[in-house]
Amino acid sequence: MGIEHHDLVHEFPEHREKIHTLKMSNAHFAKLFDAYHVVTKDVERLEGEGVPVSDEVLENQKKERVQLKDQLYSMLVA
Repeated sequence: MGIEHHDLVHEFPEHREKIHTLKMSNAHFAKLFDAYHVVTKDVERLEGEGVPVSDEVLENQKKERVQLKDQLYSMLVA
């Protein structure tokens, strides 16, 4: 089973240009964007490499990723 990638442009391809614009012009968006990608890369690494980690830790990281994604999406559609 392959690892599903959750980078923001992949998640919201219709907002590609707005993502770029906000990253360049909105410091809060850029900070959330960076945090989202750090968590996403960590989750993908843990899943892809089979790193021993508790289900609770992995689920908490996934919840954090969803919360960040929700915030970012709200800013994209505002």
